Amino acid sequence: MKNVLILANGDMAKHFVKWLGKSRISSNQYYINCCQENRECLATTIDNITYIDIDPTSYLRVKILMEDIEFSTIFIVLEDKLEAKFTYKNIRFIDDKVFIVFVSKWDDLIFDDENLNLLNINEVIASSLYEKLPNVPIIGKNIGLGKGEIMDILIPLGSSFAFRHVGAISHRKWKIVAIYRQEKQIFPTNSTMIKPHDRIIVIGNPLVLEEVYKRVNRRQGVFPEPFGKNLYLLVNMEQSREDILSQVNEAIFLSNKLIRTKLFIRLINLIDIENIKEIKNLQNDNIEVFVTYRDSDMFQDIDFDMSQDEIGLFLLTPHLFKKSKLKEYIGSFNRPIYLFGEERIFNINKAVILMGEETEMESLSTSVFDISESLRLELNLYDYNPEGDFEETKKVIDHYETLSRLYSFNINIEKKRANPVKELLAHDAVLHIAPYNKEVMSNSWLNFFSTRFSRHILSIKKHPLLLIPVEG
Repeated sequence: MKNVLILANGDMAKHFVKWLGKSRISSNQYYINCCQENRECLATTIDNITYIDIDPTSYLRVKILMEDIEFSTIFIVLEDKLEAKFTYKNIRFIDDKVFIVFVSKWDDLIFDDENLNLLNINEVIASSLYEKLPNVPIIGKNIGLGKGEIMDILIPLGSSFAFRHVGAISHRKWKIVAIYRQEKQIFPTNSTMIKPHDRIIVIGNPLVLEEVYKRVNRRQGVFPEPFGKNLYLLVNMEQSREDILSQVNEAIFLSNKLIRTKLFIRLINLIDIENIKEIKNLQNDNIEVFVTYRDSDMFQDIDFDMSQDEIGLFLLTPHLFKKSKLKEYIGSFNRPIYLFGEERIFNINKAVILMGEETEMESLSTSVFDISESLRLELNLYDYNPEGDFEETKKVIDHYETLSRLYSFNINIEKKRANPVKELLAHDAVLHIAPYNKEVMSNSWLNFFSTRFSRHILSIKKHPLLLIPVEG
């Protein structure tokens, strides 16, 4: 059991003692020096409290008490500045190691004492008032390091985080550890959906969490949020000049359409210096070009770019992406991936999503609306089923219709008894949006025989393909 000495008087002491009376911590023994009025605030059922009556400015009285009882912590909560200072000095003359919590309302008090926690009540109140302002995050001051590595964030209606699954937006440098919804606590799994008005508890690097807070409070229409902010084009310089410039122009087009984004271009597999110069000449405030001169440095260079540039969307060719090591490596970042198709995005006026598993469809739903709105594409949900069984997809359709009303963006829903691959190939000028899961990642030769559409996505080269990370 730890002994705690509390030297207190005044209104602040009264409230502190009242809180102490509600304490559920039975492993502390409290010795309280306070007036009779403050004692009456204490709960009568608590038996781990001892009242004392001494003058805290009396060196002799304090010395006798501290020699008789070994205290782990001493609180000084006194109204008078001189009394508080003399009390502190008395304690330090007696014991220079005991931990002291000194409550001060005087800005000119400064101590050089590593075993002292100086609480300035003006700072505490100002901090509390600051957190009441709109758009200010609540951080855990007395938890962990107390430097903002634990944060409580409200999910507003229209947030880029709303209606997404936890597993789809988790990052290496921060995590969602709890969700509070309708006065209940939820320990989330990767498949837990975040909803408007939830409060999420996140942990991570304080600087990273500040950016997470900003992302949470950005509305829909800011894709690639919440995965990141900027676009990252990987250019295989072994291609023809025509193909390289086509991909660069397509990336610039997307960057211009997606508001508040920058385009970062990384050139790999170098063979022609002239092409490098041509692309580098495109650099401006919104475009930066990097070059990997040695193939062995590619992953290291990408790692550095990811750590510095808030990358939210990869752009590359299907051929480059299919390389097993690169596919696995890029997949580990949990970011959306845009794969160029034979048709170019400039000529496309329609976004298409094919019906899939309920959890995956819900997870990517807000991104689907977001990208369609940003690129001004007609949005289509196709429920193609060779067996004609549409009952199982009713919940998904209800979810998309709800979001359509919520964000005032129309969606066309078509049910048809047909083979999804054949029907998709029959369409022209569409952006295909699909979930990015373990099945898409698979390189198994057995994919050829699979009846699951997700295993055939990468074989369709006609349309540009946007893969959105989901859990599964």
